[in-house]
Amino acid sequence: MYKSFTMELAGRTLRVDIGRVAAQANGAALMHYGETVVLSTATASDKPREGIDFFPLSVEYEEKLYAVGKIPGGFNKREGKASENAILTSRVIDRPMRPLFPKDYRNDVTLNNLVMAVDPDCAPELTAMLGSAIATAISDIPFDGPTSTTQVGLVDGEFVFNPNAAQKAVSDLQLTVASTKEKVIMIEAGANEIPEDKMLEAIFKAHEVNQQVIAFIEKIVAECGKEKHSYESCSVPEELFQAIKEIVPPEEMEAAVFTDEKQVREENIKAIDEKLREAFAENEEWLAILGEAIYQYEKKTVRKMILVDHKRPDGRAINEIRPLAAEVDILPRVHGSGMFTRGQTQILNVCTLAPLSECQKLDGLDVAETEKRYMHHYNFPAYSVGETKVSRGPGRREIGHGALAERALVPVLPSKEEFPYAIRTVSETMESNGSTSQASVCASSLSLMAAGVPIKRPVAGISAGLVTGDTDDDYIVLTDIQGLEDFFGDMDFKVAGTHKGITAIQMDIKIHGLTNEIIKEAIARTKEARTYILDEVMAKAIDKPRESVGTYAPKIKQIKVDPEKIGEIIGQKGKTINAIIEETGVKIDISEDGCVDICCVEQEGIEKAIKMIRGIVDPIETGKDYEGKVVRIMPFGAFVELSPNKDGLIHISKLCKERVEKVEDVVNIGDEVVVHVLDVDRSGKISLALKDVKNK
Repeated sequence: MYKSFTMELAGRTLRVDIGRVAAQANGAALMHYGETVVLSTATASDKPREGIDFFPLSVEYEEKLYAVGKIPGGFNKREGKASENAILTSRVIDRPMRPLFPKDYRNDVTLNNLVMAVDPDCAPELTAMLGSAIATAISDIPFDGPTSTTQVGLVDGEFVFNPNAAQKAVSDLQLTVASTKEKVIMIEAGANEIPEDKMLEAIFKAHEVNQQVIAFIEKIVAECGKEKHSYESCSVPEELFQAIKEIVPPEEMEAAVFTDEKQVREENIKAIDEKLREAFAENEEWLAILGEAIYQYEKKTVRKMILVDHKRPDGRAINEIRPLAAEVDILPRVHGSGMFTRGQTQILNVCTLAPLSECQKLDGLDVAETEKRYMHHYNFPAYSVGETKVSRGPGRREIGHGALAERALVPVLPSKEEFPYAIRTVSETMESNGSTSQASVCASSLSLMAAGVPIKRPVAGISAGLVTGDTDDDYIVLTDIQGLEDFFGDMDFKVAGTHKGITAIQMDIKIHGLTNEIIKEAIARTKEARTYILDEVMAKAIDKPRESVGTYAPKIKQIKVDPEKIGEIIGQKGKTINAIIEETGVKIDISEDGCVDICCVEQEGIEKAIKMIRGIVDPIETGKDYEGKVVRIMPFGAFVELSPNKDGLIHISKLCKERVEKVEDVVNIGDEVVVHVLDVDRSGKISLALKDVKNK
């Protein structure tokens, strides 16, 4: 039966249609927010997937260009692979939803969001986040929701909830907060160096807005919700745990995991695995799930060590950072390079500069953004964790980590007017043992400064972890989590920023939300660690951007010309501009507003091109001297090219103070000469004299 529900959300109407379409899905909600329309569905398989030890959740966010009245470009005229925005949106939907499914649930679940119409003032991403929560909550899929998501902007010092397109364009904050009825469960933010207390205020206010939406969703569930289906539990039997503990006592497992060397720990666990497989060789049922049982035993051991004994696996104090190192100029000839090492996590970042014409063109649903000037790419090869695997290009994780580092650095980049370059940084993961994305932020800052990019301030990033007990007050926040603490802990709270404030946040958790006290402590810990990294490590490698770009980087000079003169610079069929490029070796980009960017590795080429362009657009003035080239000789004089589209005549009588019988006695075609402008008549004809005979 078709039912419709509405509420006012941030000054716009949110309408949810249930039972109108997609009736065969486990749950479906046709979402209308303003004139944005998204179909959100939730489906689950009848049986668990065999042979896996994880929850197989897939989240899809499908962008259809018909939603903004576009036909896809290219030959195929059909939407291709998911855009970067679609991938990032899928990840943001996934993070607050995943922890609320049962831990022992192994049925395949797919949350699909089909964007069908876009109102620029009502974000389809937010609409999809709400839609996925509603579709899952009303379905028969086991789910401990509902959740709600709110976006927060900061315009003229005031918070704006679910900002429209105009507000987003001037906002100093792009914050997304997801909540359950009790706690905050996901935070994602980009910010223009927002102070910690202001960020906390925004998070807590978003949580309050989320409670209004959750009350609305609960009404929908009460009327349309299905009874949750039963499922086959895939938890490890308790009797297997007991049998393992008799063979490998808790103190033996503690000794195995207590080391600061990841490889040593893995060898220790491998030895325990072999010991147990030998002991259970006759029990095929237990052998099939032994790997998961050992993982759970190791997890419980690590959590107990941290929470009860306040003892981290590598022996560090709760607020201690692993050994740090920072270097620049690792690679010759590249435009800039920096390497940042934190324990067994190491990132080498390379910066490349190019003309603004190399900006990335964007073709998606966001009509406000058509190009991207700063591009950050992150790579995670198998060798960084000692594995053998063929590289098949970046996956969702790599794209997400790259976008997080990019978001952290954009607020400190110079404007196009200050620094007219397209900028690309690439983070190569050399070694990984936790929080490579935040090491990437640090390495990127180093390489940008080494390349001579005048960033406002360096940015550093760090991650805080969490281990919780049975009550909200029973928890430990960890500074700088390594891989093991990430895998077995409850939170990965990444915060990047400058001395002035926060530029990016990303929070992943595995539990049903965080209290305000945990969030406050995590942000305070990351600020303390970030300050130390900036002052004691990065500043000692390079404390400010270099004064100029490097020898091998392109030099770019930007000049302004009258927009009406652009046609003269280009010339008929591009003849004039191509002649300048061929003669000087530069690259020239011209914008409609009259900005001309001249790019060349050699400064001399830039200066020569500027002179030629100025010769085209600036009027020739009587009484001034100019350099030119003799291009044509007639019996009565020589024609000199002052610029690609301006010639003047030196009459034979003005070639020399003495009488000249033949023009070629003084100048020949191709000669570079300095001439004096005697006159420019109404028709534009230019009369010249060789400089030395101008007073004859």
